[in-house]
Amino acid sequence: MNKEEFINYCKDLSIEITEELYNDLYNYFVMLKEWNEKFNLTSILEKKDVFLLHFYDSLCLSKAIDLNNVNSLLDFGTGAGFPGMVIALLFKNINVTLIESNNKKCNFLNELKNKFNLNNVEVINDRIENYGINNREKYDVVTCRAVTSIPMIIELSTSTVKVGGYLLPLKSDCEEELNKYKYLNKEFNLELKEVIKYNLPITDAVRMIPVFKKNKETNKKYPRNYGTILKKYKSH
Repeated sequence: MNKEEFINYCKDLSIEITEELYNDLYNYFVMLKEWNEKFNLTSILEKKDVFLLHFYDSLCLSKAIDLNNVNSLLDFGTGAGFPGMVIALLFKNINVTLIESNNKKCNFLNELKNKFNLNNVEVINDRIENYGINNREKYDVVTCRAVTSIPMIIELSTSTVKVGGYLLPLKSDCEEELNKYKYLNKEFNLELKEVIKYNLPITDAVRMIPVFKKNKETNKKYPRNYGTILKKYKSH
């Protein structure tokens, strides 16, 4: 994906990429490559691929919600900042919390935060199920990208979503999972409003965003510890 393609495809998402924003994203890409030489952040390092498979793919969250009207967003298992850091860079109106259990990746995220003076970003070195115990019903939007399965995402993170807020995982084809685990929606007071299905440009790779709206507070027994959750859904 070259510069012109990136700008035009973002325009289709109703996102205007100014020269300044493009330069910021380019510098993000440069830092990603530099840090990747020290430790593994991503296997995707070609510029055209980073702009398509990391930057543009992250911004596709705007297919599910108007990011101009979001005040708080949590991205867990964010890794090198996808989608949360990209969204924070382009949408300064959103207070973005990035949860990442890997300390080195958190160092990279804090370096990005400082470089771009992102006062709207908080980096937390923790696991989402730990963070979710004391930060309940806090965020307008909770998201993640390519982290884990639908049932794991629901149990690990729903406690952090505000009542009336949205859980919006960025997934590849997850239709089978959504059908298999739809009983969880009632248990976690979620309503699956729609499933947005689309293809990434150029590659035609299938992407889905299930749009879960939270209608009531999450039962205090959730989230359970990671081992318990993993054991439950692996046995299904």
